[in-house]
Amino acid sequence: QVQLVESGGGLVQPGGSLRLSCAASGRILSISIMGWYRQAPGKQRDLVAVVRGDANTNYADSVKGRFTISRDNTKNTVYLQMNSLKPEDTAVYYCYGQIRSDYGGAWVPFWGQGTQVTVSS
Repeated sequence: QVQLVESGGGLVQPGGSLRLSCAASGRILSISIMGWYRQAPGKQRDLVAVVRGDANTNYADSVKGRFTISRDNTKNTVYLQMNSLKPEDTAVYYCYGQIRSDYGGAWVPFWGQGTQVTVSS
């Protein structure tokens, strides 16, 4: 009923840039929080950045000054602009959305399928 579809991952050299996109579709009345998490091999899934409906944002310390999160509410889409990429940024990046489908309904967390970002020379 609700899907988050990610795009934009790939292989990039250190110092390069990538822009991730995630579009939510299906039975969507409203979206409160959207964000990005990442998980490297052998590591836990960690928060990268989140953006609320009022456009307030929060970033992990490791990406501050390099990554920028934004959202387009008319498209139910969240973006992650990643600059000055480092090998330690290599991970599977997951899109997250807190979504309500009906008036008075529950807020439900949804996850994208994940997209691989590899930073290597």
